[in-house]
Amino acid sequence: MKHLARVAASYLRQADDRLDDARRALRRGNYPYALRLSQECVELSLKAALRLVGIEYPKVHDVSDVLLENSGRFPDFFRDNLEFLADASRRLSSKRDISFYGGEEALLPPEELVSRKDAEEAVEMADKTLTLCKRLMGELAKT
Repeated sequence: MKHLARVAASYLRQADDRLDDARRALRRGNYPYALRLSQECVELSLKAALRLVGIEYPKVHDVSDVLLENSGRFPDFFRDNLEFLADASRRLSSKRDISFYGGEEALLPPEELVSRKDAEEAVEMADKTLTLCKRLMGELAKT
């Protein structure tokens, strides 16, 4: 269990740095990059949460199904937020490629497809997700 906590702590540190960089990108007006970094923050945070409760996650960007299927492994406060967390994972994963490549077939760059509002919402989702996952780590460390 100690090894799982070390790995999860590393993921959360990586997620924290992604969130800091996403906030900077948002302030600079680089909305696609802010969204992409927010997605990475959510992915790392949720994979840390899954590790903390001993669940091997699939090697995909969206882990919403695994979260929901294993809701009983999480404490109440986390379980109460699982719908939000699963939605954040699904929504940001679905926008991941667009934030990186744009609309390749229509020859649209990412900047034309990701708005300020999209980026702000992504950063907010990442912030809440990371906060909940850090709390999960703290709660589980007490037990």
